[in-house]
Amino acid sequence: MDQKVYLYVGEELARYGFPDGHPFGPDRQAAFLREATRQGLHRQAALRRPVVANREALERFHTPDYLEQVERASRAGRGYLDYGDTPAFPGIFEAAAAVVGSALDGLRRLMEGECRRTFQAIGGLHHARRARAAGFCVFNDTGVLIETLRRDYGIRRVAYVDIDVHHGDGVFYAYEDDPDVIVADVHEDGRYLYPGTGHADETGTGTAQGTKLNVPMPPGAGDEAFFQAWERVEDHLRRFAPEFVILQCGADSLAGDPLAHLRYSSAAHAHAARRLAALAEEYAQGRLMAFGGGGYDRPNLATAWSAVLKELVEAP
Repeated sequence: MDQKVYLYVGEELARYGFPDGHPFGPDRQAAFLREATRQGLHRQAALRRPVVANREALERFHTPDYLEQVERASRAGRGYLDYGDTPAFPGIFEAAAAVVGSALDGLRRLMEGECRRTFQAIGGLHHARRARAAGFCVFNDTGVLIETLRRDYGIRRVAYVDIDVHHGDGVFYAYEDDPDVIVADVHEDGRYLYPGTGHADETGTGTAQGTKLNVPMPPGAGDEAFFQAWERVEDHLRRFAPEFVILQCGADSLAGDPLAHLRYSSAAHAHAARRLAALAEEYAQGRLMAFGGGGYDRPNLATAWSAVLKELVEAP
């Protein structure tokens, strides 16, 4: 197997960014790439161009009615896809489909043995539900990944690890009753931050009881608190021996993000990536895909995502 990390970047992904000063602007990928290039990481990873998902792929997670709604809004180029966080713009359907398609291309290449790990900065849109947009997220790329892993590759036990400052509600509730999706989500306490979910007693329902771990962090929590929480994450994942690992490494949990109140440094993200790469080697034949998620302070997201990429390319 080739040991390279595939890095998905390109204009089609950069277009998934909202205009007019929106926090999730189209400059986020470029901010990351400048820092990754400064560190020489672009030479250690294999760059891959974005790919746009087709309708059939999107319907693996999303409802046809919802896809039609997004198409209409994309053609009109105005209005909102939710209650005010996620504005439509011309071409938003195609931009969001590029997020999903790039993730699926990375999955295919990983499963065919071209690479061991992937990183996609513009991805991890974890608030999108099957039938609606939410929180800057139009299509849930990781949800489509999970469905594709099952349909095309026969992978059942998938670990979804989310360290974005916001709870990954779109993934969590889609699989809340699914015992084979192992969730570990470390986020700011929902009593203080959108979307207000992810409480510690939310551990899965029915036969999935106990397969989900939510770790709400108090406002102001820093690296030391994260490292302690991470021990619980690893213990949880090891209980279920996942066959595939997905990391959503939102950088909005770093100190100074304008939308949240945690105070991590990029060391937290480096630690998560390093430990998950090792865990994936132990249980999942090395199969690990990482997605940038949130992050609204450009220097923060540049350093956090570069720290993740550095660990992925340097991991054994």
